[in-house]
Amino acid sequence: MMYFVMAARMRVMDPNLSKVPVKDLQARILDIYESLDREIAAAAPVCKASGRCCRFAEYDHTLFLSHAEAELLTSVGLPQDSTINADTCPFQIDGLCTARERRPLGCRVYFCDPNYEGVGERLSEKYIARLKQAHQETETPWHYAPLVIHLRAYVEGGGGA
Repeated sequence: MMYFVMAARMRVMDPNLSKVPVKDLQARILDIYESLDREIAAAAPVCKASGRCCRFAEYDHTLFLSHAEAELLTSVGLPQDSTINADTCPFQIDGLCTARERRPLGCRVYFCDPNYEGVGERLSEKYIARLKQAHQETETPWHYAPLVIHLRAYVEGGGGA
């Protein structure tokens, strides 16, 4: 499975990641996402599929995620002919997310709905704390960085594009 191959590659690149209990942490992340998705559904933000969430440079934001979230995101590889840069998300194709089920916490909480203002920030803080706790409990080093950093490491490690 690509997820386990990616974890092994990243451990070679960063020996501090050698203790990563991949399956346990992945299951915890998916549980965290499920809980977060329920809270977001309860807040009922409107998504107009504008694609702003994935056009980082144009809308002046950066997607940060943990190393373990990046492993989950890239577990089935990158879209064909994708470009890795800090400006856009390579998983957005024709204005839609092609990694919807695997998308990281930062993607899940981002909505352009003005009625949602403040909610995403609060949920982000709450669930980043839960991600950190899952890392601590699984003795996994916390590496939180922009998407582009994780994707470049993935490609340099032999995965994807």
